[in-house]
Amino acid sequence: MSRSEIKISLLSTNALKVNVDVLALKYAQANYGLDALVSKMLINEGKDPSLMQPKPGDCSLVKSVSSIAASSILFVGVVPLFSFRYAEIRDFSRRALSFLAKSSPYVRRIAITLHGAEYGLDENEAFESEVAGLVDAIRGLDFPEALEELVIVEINRERARRLEGLLDQLLPSGVIFTATRERIEEIRIDSDRLRTAGYSSSTKRHIFVAMPFKEEMDDIYHYGIQGAVRNAGFLCERADISSFTGDVMKWVRERIKTASLVVADLTEANPNVYLEVGYAWGCGIPTVLLVKNSDHLKFDTQGQRCLLYKRIKDLEKYLTKELKALKDKGVI
Repeated sequence: MSRSEIKISLLSTNALKVNVDVLALKYAQANYGLDALVSKMLINEGKDPSLMQPKPGDCSLVKSVSSIAASSILFVGVVPLFSFRYAEIRDFSRRALSFLAKSSPYVRRIAITLHGAEYGLDENEAFESEVAGLVDAIRGLDFPEALEELVIVEINRERARRLEGLLDQLLPSGVIFTATRERIEEIRIDSDRLRTAGYSSSTKRHIFVAMPFKEEMDDIYHYGIQGAVRNAGFLCERADISSFTGDVMKWVRERIKTASLVVADLTEANPNVYLEVGYAWGCGIPTVLLVKNSDHLKFDTQGQRCLLYKRIKDLEKYLTKELKALKDKGVI
């Protein structure tokens, strides 16, 4: 690999087992998931807890422990999770490389975890934003001078498989090209989508999906709903309430109130889903209701039209047709 190229890859594994010089994590002013686990492991080995809690805009590099394969852990301070959206994801990955350019110029291999999709942001948009931030840093020659490889780590195998294809579209060569400072005008980005990823996200229309956030519902979301929504030209978002602390419903209300449409799966009659549907109706947001079994319908929704499905591929077909009809009528 020449120094004019930085290799980029997507790896589906446990981030704790990735043998890199630095593992970069976010700190969203509270602990979630992997950063919570890593912080606990470091604290148990006597590390100062304050090192794992940088304020937004700050970063902290901590020497790792034997139970983590990475030599060092970088904590990047970001805004609270409620506000950590696409533009912030792009800024996060850019700042990670920028900080290491100054503090650790000789690191060769850096791992960074995927953000956004695990708590409900549009999977593709979040991934594109994160890749774009890495490209920003490299395009601006603001990265460790010895850097050879960037590894994006995603433990969910199905998500990683889906995103591998997207990475191939964004960077077909599998590398991010650099240039000397004298020839910076010749640095190229392989995909025009990366130029606006994250920054233009706030202007894109989105559809909010209300459904139980359970593992057994993942395929319904990813293969029955998400594809139909994206093909209709919308970002596809949902909220994993268990991922948040604080006033989660404030975040949910904001995403529903600004949605072009709410798609709600009423299977299992989940009370949170009914609450979200009721709020959408109160805001005058159009809804499309889904259900596997009409016996699951409760309350006034029994008088509402529902898309009844049995198989995921049927759901995608029905929803695609429904969204097209709503667009043709000017409803969305």
